[in-house]
This record gives sequence, C-alpha cells and structure tokens, in this order.
Amino acid sequence: MQHPSIQTKKTITMGRFTSLFILPLFLLFPIIIQHAKPAMCLPLSTDSRWIIDENGQRVKLACVNWVSHLEPVVAEGLSKQSMDMIAKRIVSMGFNCVRLTWPLFLATNDSLASLTVRQSFQRLGLLESIAGIQAKNPSIIDVSLIKAYQAVVSSLGENNVMVILDNHISNPGWCCRNFDDNGFFGDPYLNSDLWITGLTRMATLFNGVTNVVGMSLRNELRGPKQNVNDWYRYMQEGAEAVHSVNPDVLVMLSGLTFDTDLSFIQNRPANLTFSGKLVYEVHWYSFSDGEAWVTGNPNQVCGRVANDMMRKSGFLVDQGYPLFVSEFGVDQRGIDVKDNRYLNCFLGVAAELDLDWALWTLDGSYYLREGAIGLNEYYGIVNWNWCEIRNSSFLEKISALQSPFRGPGLSETKLHKVIFHPSTGLCVLRKSLVEPLRLGPCTDSEAWSYSPQKNLVVKGTYFCLQADESEWLAKLGIFCSESNSKWELIADSKMQLSSKFRNGTSICLDVDSTNTIVTNSCKCLNEDNECDPGSQWFKLVDSTRSRSESVFQS
Repeated sequence: MQHPSIQTKKTITMGRFTSLFILPLFLLFPIIIQHAKPAMCLPLSTDSRWIIDENGQRVKLACVNWVSHLEPVVAEGLSKQSMDMIAKRIVSMGFNCVRLTWPLFLATNDSLASLTVRQSFQRLGLLESIAGIQAKNPSIIDVSLIKAYQAVVSSLGENNVMVILDNHISNPGWCCRNFDDNGFFGDPYLNSDLWITGLTRMATLFNGVTNVVGMSLRNELRGPKQNVNDWYRYMQEGAEAVHSVNPDVLVMLSGLTFDTDLSFIQNRPANLTFSGKLVYEVHWYSFSDGEAWVTGNPNQVCGRVANDMMRKSGFLVDQGYPLFVSEFGVDQRGIDVKDNRYLNCFLGVAAELDLDWALWTLDGSYYLREGAIGLNEYYGIVNWNWCEIRNSSFLEKISALQSPFRGPGLSETKLHKVIFHPSTGLCVLRKSLVEPLRLGPCTDSEAWSYSPQKNLVVKGTYFCLQADESEWLAKLGIFCSESNSKWELIADSKMQLSSKFRNGTSICLDVDSTNTIVTNSCKCLNEDNECDPGSQWFKLVDSTRSRSESVFQS
C-alpha cells in the first residue's frame, strides 16, 4: 500500500501438507496439518473473466488483506487476539478469503526464516508484543517465523477461509515508495533470480494446502527502473515457476506504477504455457488520484477516474480475464472527504463490473511500523485491540459486494438489473403498491429492466418507476409513456438517474434520512467542489441472483 503521506478435483477436504523435502530451507520446519472442509470445491481456476471452482461455479473473492511483511515477519494482531479468534472474526464479517502478505526474505534468507517468533521480537525490542503472543498464541512463540506463517494459513483453513499468498516486498518493512530499493527488477532488494527462488519455495511449501488458492507474484511494481519489456520477461518467468511446482494455485500478476496500470496488456497479452489460472490484479485508492477528490467536482472526478480505471485495467474483463482489485480502502473513521467521495464511486464501479476484491486492511494496529510501536491503523476494519469492528456502517456498505451478482453457475433467474445505492450498499425495494419504495438488502431486490425508452420496469409486471411531483416521491405506476417515467443516467459519473415532472422540472432520484426513495433537485451538475452527490448516486447492476424471499404484497 502506498499511503497518501508517501505520495512520492472434486470436493476436497482441506489438504494436508505433503512434505516434499526438496528445499533445504524448509527441511527445518515441521509440516502443519489442515482438516477443515472448504465451502466450495477447490482448487480454483478461471473461465473467461470469472474465477470458478471445480464444479464450474463462480467463486467471488471477497477478501481482506492481513499484513505479515513488516519487520517482525509475523502476522499482525497475534499479541492482541488468538489467530483462531481473528479467523472467526474474518468469517463473521463476510469475507471468504485473506490476502496474506509475506516478504521475499522469509523464503530466501535461512537465518531470518529460522528465527523463532520470540527471537524476532527480541531483536526489535518488542517485549510487550512477546508477552501478548505468549498469552494469546502460546503455540507459536518459540517456533520459527516460517512455521508461524504456516500456522496462520492453517488456522484460516480450519475456518474455511481461502488464502492468497502475496509477495509484498523483499526486505521486511512498510511498503511502498518509488525509491525504496524494492520496487522493480534490478533494484538492490529485487534480484530476479532470488525472487524466482522465493516464489518457487513458497509455491512448493504450500502445494497441497487446499485453502491456498492463489499466489500474488509481486506487490506494486514501481520506481525508475520499471518498464514494460522487463515486466513481461520476469512476470512471465515467475508465473511459469509457480505453476510448474504448484499447478493448483491461481497466478496473479500486478501492473506497473504501484499496480495502477495494466494498459500494456491490451495489445500484448501475457504469453504463458498454461491456461485457466491467470488473474490480473490492480490497486485503487483515493490518493491514487492525488487531491482530485478534494479539489474537483465529485461527479466529474468519478467519471474521469472510472474511465481511467477502465482504460488502464477494467478493459481486461471485456477481454476475458478475471480482474482482482487486490487493494482498496479508506480511513474507517469516515472523516476523510476524499476517501468518502472515492468510496461511493469505487463501490459503484465494483458492483457494475462485479469485480473480485481485497480490502486494505484487516489490521487494527501494528507491532512496529516505520519506527512506531503499536501504531493505530485507521484503514483497519478492526480497532486497535483487534477486538471490535471499527466502523459497522462500512461493513454494511460492502456487504452486497461480498456475494456475486452473476457468473457461471449463478443463473438462478434471467438477467436483470438491480438498482444499487453505493452510499448505503443497499438496493431499491418495493413492499406494496401503496407503500413508498425504500432501500433494503440487495438480496431482496426486485428484478428490474431498463428499456431503450429509458423506463425502469419491474420485470414480469406493467409497473414502472415514476416521479411523483405532488409528493416528490418515487413510486410505481402503469402509465409509462410520459416524461416522469423516463430515467436517464446523467452527469460525468453516469450515476444520477434523472427524470422530468410533467411541468418540465428536472429532478434526480434520491434517498431521504429514512431510506425512502424520493426525488430532489439534481446535485453537483456544475463545477462546485463542495457538493456531495452521494445520496443521488445509483448503479444499474446486471444480476442473475434470485431474491432471498418474496417481499411483495399486492
């Protein structure tokens, strides 16, 4: 993560580790057994732009990042809570996978990997963390760092959580800067041969561990040495190396410029000897676009950055590749204007494209980050003591995106639209013909169609969405030819649904404080950078998901 302050085979039980005894480094470390049964049929593979299980059913990656690449080289939070409790918390929050970071030297530096957890913290003077791990996770305090990493993977597997192993950095520490010597092949800490060795060792070590479903080959390639030709040379070599020793895992390739740019793939796809395992990944934060979210008009900025994202990476889904947004995130306190505006835009795009993703981050605090002991991580989904959720409304916002809207094996109903409201993470529902339309869980959404005449019609009925000028409400009606029944997506964001009253007044669909669907004057259609159109942002999302229950009463 590049922080804003650094802008410069059948159903398988969780597989037991098969000890290969090939790599001298790992001869030292006993193998950890996993027993749990996953919720889907693993391993995973790809089918065009979708990730699927062994039965051909789509599996949507709804992940959270868990940091394990900082100086202690131990998964964060284990001095605060047991790893089993953390794994269960991850599941309870609706995530099905973890992107677990690791530094290259964990797999290539024998003296580092063989340090015990206690020794690693002692060398950093982190005595309080030692006491915490002794209390919360005593089974790992005197095991090697690599075995402690395995134990975290095992605990996640026992709780049916998939894992993506992410080579985040080489030398343990915070990431990322343009000139941190870890950015691109040829930098002091990114020797290509050593990197291939590390990937091969980790892929071999976790071969047969069923809940390890993917390997992210390198985080946020960057810096003055980055170039397209070397990207192809080394990323393809790394992908082949991983696949040759662990053909089950998805191979995930990141782009250039802090993993924001994969545009070069459009005219020159990666050339690999294998198929059905390639996934591309991209990162997208508010600070990816400088101060635009603060200085610009939100509609204009959202339209511009969404188009930019499609040009640099989003096009991949149209070319038949899965795209995994392996990092996005915001200040969970909700006090950052640019984060709040960006998040609504991001959630709209992520819903519309039905992307796989990983939130940055799980971590509520760090043992040691950039010299600070016990640093509070405000991007963390849990709080400082790893005990409580930092912001429950954020979880509500992303909950609809934790399940797939469509994809192989999900044709429960015919293709239709749901009207998604990114600011709340809810969808437009109807309860009866006499009650106002309201927001509610997207699992209860009607199936809408959006006609060439710009009518929003409840499929299978004659009812269309209308603007009621007498009450400024949105309602259902059967006379769908007049102007108040036509809804056009306007503004650069293409997220405001605009209609006209019979008297010619233009209005936009909106939501009031009770989550009732109303109409109001359209917001933020000029150059104003102080306005907030979030309540009026909607996305018409393709879905084949059926409703969880019948909620319509005539």
